[in-house]
Amino acid sequence: MFSLELTEEQRLIQQTAREFAETEIEPTAIERDVTGEFPYEIVHKLGELGFMGMMVSPEWGGSGLDTISYVLALVEISKADASVGVIMSVNNSLACWPIEAYGTQDQKERYLRDLATGRKLGAFCLSEPEAGSDATRQHTMAVHGDGGWILNGTKNWITNGTTADVYVVFAQTDRSKGHRGITAFLIERGTEGFVPGKKEDKLGIRSSDTCSIGLTNVFVPDANVLGDIGEGFRIAMNTLNGGRIGIAAQAVGIAEAAFQAALTYSQQRKTFGKPICEHQAIQMKLADMSVKLEAARLLLLKAAWLRDQGERYIKAASHAKLFASRAAVELALEAIQIHGGYGYVREYKVERYLRDAKITEIYEGTSEIQHVIIARELLREVGYTAPQPVSS
Repeated sequence: MFSLELTEEQRLIQQTAREFAETEIEPTAIERDVTGEFPYEIVHKLGELGFMGMMVSPEWGGSGLDTISYVLALVEISKADASVGVIMSVNNSLACWPIEAYGTQDQKERYLRDLATGRKLGAFCLSEPEAGSDATRQHTMAVHGDGGWILNGTKNWITNGTTADVYVVFAQTDRSKGHRGITAFLIERGTEGFVPGKKEDKLGIRSSDTCSIGLTNVFVPDANVLGDIGEGFRIAMNTLNGGRIGIAAQAVGIAEAAFQAALTYSQQRKTFGKPICEHQAIQMKLADMSVKLEAARLLLLKAAWLRDQGERYIKAASHAKLFASRAAVELALEAIQIHGGYGYVREYKVERYLRDAKITEIYEGTSEIQHVIIARELLREVGYTAPQPVSS
């Protein structure tokens, strides 16, 4: 039965993440937002704490923790700086997980141990200029040659794009088979022909590193095929199912930060001779924010719990991401409104929460795609089968 009672270990991990976020991340978050500087030292320290491979088996250098522990830590990190949160999320959910789940012993030895300990950083390369929400339309091609594959194409919106050491890359190996002809590959940084573009100048999560990547006659040895030939699309979708829980945690962290900022400011700011928290209009805003935040947190914990139980969690993950990302945007907007003019300047942080929150409605499956996934799962649960087209 789903329980909200955290274990002593889970509480300790949450507290450790909170203290690290408050002392090591929060003090320089505004500066990094302005400069866009990648937080190398912070990421290194996260690795030392075991936060870059939280669910990876200790056999491969990971912490061997459950999903609930992972999201608890990720919420605390994202409260301080969502840029750091997404770096941590991608490495855990989109790099470590597929390599541990589908990789060979040799691949795990060469890549997973360093990724899980933070000595190396991972990235996930699925999106393309014409393959965003519809990931089946991969145009990056892989042609088999002597002892390996030659890849040509372009990847878009790659988090950790210029800073990663190991990339999980998806390419079409048999176009006639559609999505069943997509294969996953592991490519190392510095491989000839594998060229990250310039870092994107983004609205939010500005110190996280996002770029396009060009592949020109990139040779990938057979030993670096992840999973089976033609299994890439399944690997990508299974990876993203778990990744959405991470993005939901990031959104909850942003929402918590916005709520706490609004609640604190409402007690300090006075109008008409009293703190604005005593005005009914502000109280209604705070109450609504509290409800949305609590609902988002519960949906997140339920999705994490289902995954830990080995149960089907696809719908729950989409529930969590859809609602938490929406809540993050709405709470950030209300936090700005409560701050008034001060909410519009960097010093008070809440304008950054809004800019950071918006991307959680877009990456790792847009909100529109979450609706599709949820509806598909609902129909599957009632046994609905789409009618086959009548041939003429």
